[in-house]
Amino acid sequence: MKATMTGAILPGNSTVVLQEFPVPEPGPGQVLVKMRASTICGSDIRAIYREHLGTGPEGYQGVICGHEPCGQIVQVGPNCKRFGVGDRVILYHISGCGVCNDCRQGYMISCTSPLRAAYGWQRDGGMAEYLLAEENTCVALAEPLTYVDGANIACGFGTVWEALTRIGVSGRDNLLVVGLGPVGMAALMLGKALGAQQVIGVEHSAARLAICREKGLGDLLIPAGPEALAQIMAATSGLGCERAIDCSGNPAGRLTAIQGTRRWGRMVFVGEGGTVAFQPSEDIMHKQITLYGSWVTSLGHMEELVEFLVRKNLHPEQIITHTFGLPEIATAFDLMDKGQCGKVAVVFEA
Repeated sequence: MKATMTGAILPGNSTVVLQEFPVPEPGPGQVLVKMRASTICGSDIRAIYREHLGTGPEGYQGVICGHEPCGQIVQVGPNCKRFGVGDRVILYHISGCGVCNDCRQGYMISCTSPLRAAYGWQRDGGMAEYLLAEENTCVALAEPLTYVDGANIACGFGTVWEALTRIGVSGRDNLLVVGLGPVGMAALMLGKALGAQQVIGVEHSAARLAICREKGLGDLLIPAGPEALAQIMAATSGLGCERAIDCSGNPAGRLTAIQGTRRWGRMVFVGEGGTVAFQPSEDIMHKQITLYGSWVTSLGHMEELVEFLVRKNLHPEQIITHTFGLPEIATAFDLMDKGQCGKVAVVFEA
């Protein structure tokens, strides 16, 4: 009899269903990964958990959910070239065609081929005991990083690393972070580690502001609202921040990030969904601001992030506030849906 495993799917009505699935066998260029940790992303909540809103790259195909997986390889298929049994790996969560320009640069996230399939969206993801992965989506999880660290790197920290390095955060800059959910918390951590002089965070949730204070994230934390911009300016001698990142996906939050950016500064959008309205002349052109859009990261940059975290002795699991086992996954998703916590992790037995 073929071995089976338990995995979770998202019907789209704010529930999670656990089902039994056959344990997959790796084919050529594939590896079987025993899951050790898988975290919940805000995109899962927005586009799958509540209802199936996405199309194209965000079109959920009823597969095992979870696009932030990390585990240990237990079986390899033919023609694998780098990884072997026992290796600890993070999964870059999109498998692209491998031959288009974006894939060749490591940005499988931007692959437009019909062959593109994201773990947890169009192919089985990490909320199961095992995951069948393409070897070319594996990123080595270096010591002393933990499996929970790796799950955080798989999407949230990778996304933030791409955005902050794209706008060139350095020791010359004050950094503004708007929206302090798990992605914003990652931005507070990485921004400081990249050398930002002062990291300012803005968030509407009192609970999340309290989490950031408790964990020592950020230099100045400001409640979102009508007074936020004035407080940002007061903290920067009336100039604003040289670099800014919006992690909120909220119209008011995005506007705060734009208006809180200093003349000649750079600002990047990473928060998904929503809209924004601003005055192009007053808010952007006359201030000579450069706006960036950034979507996830590349394979190469994810490997750079792993190296950076080891060098700086940083552990992304610092932003985890709640940990559950797979049988409790419905509670984990419900908690994340309420938006008052840090990162939520599902951890598997060794």
